[in-house]
Amino acid sequence: MPHPSPTDWTELGDEDLTAEAIHDALDPVKDDLWVAAACVDRLSNDTTVQRVLLEMGLERTNMAKNRSQAASTDGGDAILSYFQELPADARLCAIRAVILLRLDRLNTYVEICKAAPDDMQGPKDAWEDDDPWVEAKQTATLAEPPIPLVSFLTDPLLRSTRLLASYEWFAAVKIIFDRHTTQLWPHRFVVLESIPEHANPSSYRELLPALDSSTNNEKFLEANLWRQNLDWVEQQEVKTVLADLNFSSPEAEDVTHSCRADPTTADELEAWYKNRIELVLETSGMVDVALELVQHAASQGIPSLDELGEDLSLLSRLIYDVTQDGNDVEADWTLERWHSLHPLAVVRAYLQYSTPSTVVQDLWRLVMPYLFVVESRAERAGDLNSDIRNRVLYDYILGVPLDIAAAIFEASKPILPQAQRIIQNNEDMARLALACLYGSDSLDEWSVMNSIFECLPAWDVNKDDNDEDAADMTVVSLGQYVTPSTTRPHCTASDLFIFFRPLPLTSLSRALDILDVHLESGEILSRWSVAAPLRWFLQSNSNVPEQRRWANRLARRGSTDDKLTSLEDWEWLLEDMLKLTSQGENGLRGAFGLLSQDEILRIFFSGLLNNGNFSIAKTLLRSRKTKISLSAQSIEDLCLSCSRELYDNANSGNFTFGDMKLAYECLDVPPLSERLQQEKEFIEATSRLSSFNIMSSRGTPLTPIEIRLTKDRLSLVSRVLSSNNDAYKHTQVILDLVRKLGLGNDVVAEVKTLAMLADTALQAEDFVRAYEASQQMIDTVLNLRSMHPDSRETQEASEVCWVACFQLGRQPEFDDMEKKLGLLGRALEICPPEQLHDILAAWRRLENEDLDSRKERLSSHQDLKANGRPKSRGIVPSLAERLQEFHLPSPQLLNTPDAAALASRTFRSVAANFPFGINRPQSVSQEDERASSRLLSKGIGWLIGADDED
Repeated sequence: MPHPSPTDWTELGDEDLTAEAIHDALDPVKDDLWVAAACVDRLSNDTTVQRVLLEMGLERTNMAKNRSQAASTDGGDAILSYFQELPADARLCAIRAVILLRLDRLNTYVEICKAAPDDMQGPKDAWEDDDPWVEAKQTATLAEPPIPLVSFLTDPLLRSTRLLASYEWFAAVKIIFDRHTTQLWPHRFVVLESIPEHANPSSYRELLPALDSSTNNEKFLEANLWRQNLDWVEQQEVKTVLADLNFSSPEAEDVTHSCRADPTTADELEAWYKNRIELVLETSGMVDVALELVQHAASQGIPSLDELGEDLSLLSRLIYDVTQDGNDVEADWTLERWHSLHPLAVVRAYLQYSTPSTVVQDLWRLVMPYLFVVESRAERAGDLNSDIRNRVLYDYILGVPLDIAAAIFEASKPILPQAQRIIQNNEDMARLALACLYGSDSLDEWSVMNSIFECLPAWDVNKDDNDEDAADMTVVSLGQYVTPSTTRPHCTASDLFIFFRPLPLTSLSRALDILDVHLESGEILSRWSVAAPLRWFLQSNSNVPEQRRWANRLARRGSTDDKLTSLEDWEWLLEDMLKLTSQGENGLRGAFGLLSQDEILRIFFSGLLNNGNFSIAKTLLRSRKTKISLSAQSIEDLCLSCSRELYDNANSGNFTFGDMKLAYECLDVPPLSERLQQEKEFIEATSRLSSFNIMSSRGTPLTPIEIRLTKDRLSLVSRVLSSNNDAYKHTQVILDLVRKLGLGNDVVAEVKTLAMLADTALQAEDFVRAYEASQQMIDTVLNLRSMHPDSRETQEASEVCWVACFQLGRQPEFDDMEKKLGLLGRALEICPPEQLHDILAAWRRLENEDLDSRKERLSSHQDLKANGRPKSRGIVPSLAERLQEFHLPSPQLLNTPDAAALASRTFRSVAANFPFGINRPQSVSQEDERASSRLLSKGIGWLIGADDED
């Protein structure tokens, strides 16, 4: 029989294969082996075409199979002999085995196409549920498997199954296991390993191993083979013979993977599930998937997974039920990390995003189940006295903000049923509240603190004096306990809970009474913007200086509060300050309980003044209903002290603005007294000094505090005269400045001031004002000498006076001879005896000059009368000659320098005893002899410090 021509089969393209084309090409061919081989050799991804090929090939192998089967009734040897004699039949039987295998897989593939995952199917419209043609439509639009038919027919079945498992075609995998159980059962665990760890176990639960409780081993999968009875060519002895003759099937299975044909034990299944769960958590972190895997295993009778299930259930709540910030989601939760956490850390993780409105619900929903599990495990481990639930819960409460704690205390009120309370022990509740409140640094949550206090239990405790004393001693000890130290710089709420834990009920009740007082005091301080943490009230309980310091803060900072705009507001502040000193119904005093009411009144009034509220201060003092019951002397002392404080803090001495203005006006609050008048004058003097812009040694203007601290206040006047060219012309102003500087009753200071004025005028060659100042100084000294001739002040004033008179009286440039003689005469009158000679010598020279001058004027007058013209000029001595005559040595002091040098030495000796000086820049002018002569002769300048540096 001739073979088909190439145009009939071999040249027939795959795209042209159809059932009709196949029959047209192969039906005429009578050679069964050639047709069967052609059907096996040709593959198509079209299920219809492929089925036609396989069925045609199977039909062409029937006769060979029947002949072989009939000839092999005697067993394997007969089969081998037959196949050796007729190799064509042997080949046809081998092809038949392949065709049968492919037919089974083709049937499986068709079912697989119908078992695509839901997300692989196209969306269905609502009306399709009632559409009678929907099944046909779905069949027509089935999703194609991720494996083409050709690969599925020829590749090892395990490889195809693993690929489908990796694509999560679990229904398809289940179909393969049902239809090819014998082939896949040994490789079931290999297939399961191919399933992605993130896949939901509920979608492949039918593939997971289960436990047979009757055998305590793994359950077998129920097979649903395409053919219950094997064909003759599929029997093992036939397959063996064909293999020996090299006619075995080319579709050999992949044997590179481990296999397990016998069922696994319960322990092995448990180990497999645990490994799978750890792998899921490690690779995907999806706790819900791991938890569902545990739940499935438990439902299948896998033992010893209860604790793991509990952990995963609790962990899943932490990951999925906790309200989290979208930017702060934990992504690395593992069982290893979970097991490493302390229970307190777990509780904090559960509640890390809880708010006051959700924390109670989160506690019941998340934390309580967890603590129940922890406590149950502790009991199972034999720890029956651990009380771990309360310990962990209490530790959490001690570390949360007050608003969170308040919500928990609200849910633990004693009026609630015991089972509905989070904190169920009343004494523990009081201890926790005391620790939380006194351990808090909050300054503005007084309403929250009060809400916590209102939740606490109240005990009707019979207290005797000993109990109260012991309780009060406990509070004293607590105050010392919360005071920072080098070993414990900050006392936490947990530290305080340790302190409160052993306290008996009596002490706890007393502590709550004290807490009530402290909360009220804290609200008062907070109202006036000087809030203190609650522990401060414990620390200051026996500390008078600390209470006084805080009372001053309240009076001063409170008085700057914007709310204090009226007299009523100030009266409210005073009422609150007095309330803090008063004793309550429980016998406890407020925050200022160690201070007397009189001291509180002083502190309040001082703060009122310090902030410039003088009109309100006057009103309070003059009101008949006033609570300021201070004596007039106390009020004056407070005003004076406040004024001086304002003065010292002032940046400018000008009393028309700023703190200096307040310092001045503060003195007008009480009735004017001599002390207040003196202080006002000193402020006026300070303002006058500031107007002269006196500079300090640093090159900056003198501050008020520097003026007050200047010991020698005449030096301030000296600086005024040296820094202002015209200041000396205002004698009365300068004297008034000296008086207001507090030297009004100091005659010596007045004399020194006049001496400085005279010297300054002399330096300016204003001899008229120099003489006037000197004359006023002489009158003052003479009056003092007449009243107190032997006093120290008289001697000091006289010393200054005669030196100043001698200085001006011997000046050559001062041409009023009569006044100069008068000044030298006063110097002779006032000076000590040992200075008489020098002054007398100068007086005589000046007198001789005066006689010569008079003679010259008389002679000139006579000549003028006689000749009508003046006498020759050569008869009048020149200025140089007069100066030379002035410096002639005195006959009584032959061994001394000239009179001028002697006077200079004398002035230096006297100046050493002067307590004042004038700061003046040193003159460097040397323009002519007259300037040099003037600098040489003016001793009073260096006498009072004209040439000293500042």
